[in-house]
Amino acid sequence: MNPGYILVVDDEPDICRLVQEILEDEHYKVVTAENAGAARDAFKKQRPDLVLLDIWMPDTDGISLLREWSDSGNLEIPVIMISGHGTVETAVEATRLGAYDFIEKPLSTGKLLVTVERALENDKLRRENLRLRRQSEPASTLIGKSPLMQQLREDIERIAATDAWVLITGEPGSGKANAARYLHAHSARKNSPFVEVSLAAVSPAQLAAQLFGQEQRGTINPGSFEQAVTGTLLLNEISHLDSTTQARLLDVLEQKRFTRVGGHEPIELDVRIIAASDKNLPTVVEEKTFREDLYYLLNVVPLRVPSLREHHEDVPELINFYVNWMADNEHLPYRKFTTGALNLLRNYSWPGNVRELRNMVQRLLILNRGEEVTEAEVEQTLGGSPPVSAEAYPPTLMELPLRDARDHFEKAYLEHHLKRTGGNVAEVARLSGMERTHLYRKLKQLGVNPKPPRE
Repeated sequence: MNPGYILVVDDEPDICRLVQEILEDEHYKVVTAENAGAARDAFKKQRPDLVLLDIWMPDTDGISLLREWSDSGNLEIPVIMISGHGTVETAVEATRLGAYDFIEKPLSTGKLLVTVERALENDKLRRENLRLRRQSEPASTLIGKSPLMQQLREDIERIAATDAWVLITGEPGSGKANAARYLHAHSARKNSPFVEVSLAAVSPAQLAAQLFGQEQRGTINPGSFEQAVTGTLLLNEISHLDSTTQARLLDVLEQKRFTRVGGHEPIELDVRIIAASDKNLPTVVEEKTFREDLYYLLNVVPLRVPSLREHHEDVPELINFYVNWMADNEHLPYRKFTTGALNLLRNYSWPGNVRELRNMVQRLLILNRGEEVTEAEVEQTLGGSPPVSAEAYPPTLMELPLRDARDHFEKAYLEHHLKRTGGNVAEVARLSGMERTHLYRKLKQLGVNPKPPRE
């Protein structure tokens, strides 16, 4: 693997050629620029891993170019300044702007190689620390010893051994993003960035700039594709893409290159794409709101994340994990769940899946009503919802197809909580662990009036 892509900026052709030869002998990929204008063009075309930047140049000096990159937020890479007659003031200003180190002319081959190697290694450690911090979060972990969860981990690890694109489906809150992070952590790209974009949270007008980046009045704002270079990009809630962005994304994925909004230079696509959706995409395709060709392009390897009620035997382990994690990382008081509380939660329906469970644990630790979490406290926190068992439902319901039975249960569940809360949709969303927009769609789908009739 290439150890790094380096941009050398110097107005002296002999210096550029010498540095290029030295670095290429060490298997670095090198591009040179003789002035600030050429450096800007090279930077736009492909983001380097490191820049060697001369201070004194005829058009724009190196300090001004460094300041320009720093002010535009593009200085997430190490920059080594080259100078034949630098001053203390220059060194201080360059350091303040984010320069990693200085190399003086005439250049020493040994000093050049050691400084470059250390700068790249330091940047690698910085990115690795960021990756480890993200991995230490609970969202990076797939918890559970049930056969379903063991099978899910095994499937993900097999998929991770390839570089295939993946389409992850599952109910809201079931852990689709967790599965994507787990896949990334077990792939050959694990030391590169993992970038997640929630497409539903970005307005259609801003979506192209969010994904592909933007060039405006000489300023570059890298998009998600560029931020995830050599790594993994999770396109969450893919069904929310508008038709225009769908067409542009299709073209990018087919051509394996993209152009920033307002830019002209194509950038090669070097990311693993994972798309995720809580909707049934074939149904959305049939409804003509999602492109069939884009669906098939993304659906190279399908992966389904089960709902929590499908592996409810993992609930006690999940609860213990979140209790310990929140006590260690959020400094919440440690509380032990009694056997009765765990049994109640093990049989709860979990309409909001793992997200609802995590929120419930956090709420109970914050309330801190004693060293133990009792069954009564759990029942109160869940709003008095009864545990789920086959005997709890009429035999006629158990004879229905699963989809119809689920609709009956969800309708009764939501009507119950709407009645309890006086039609407070925000409170029902909190109790059920659902996003409010998804709850409104579900109420409309089931024909439930958010405002129950007065008694």
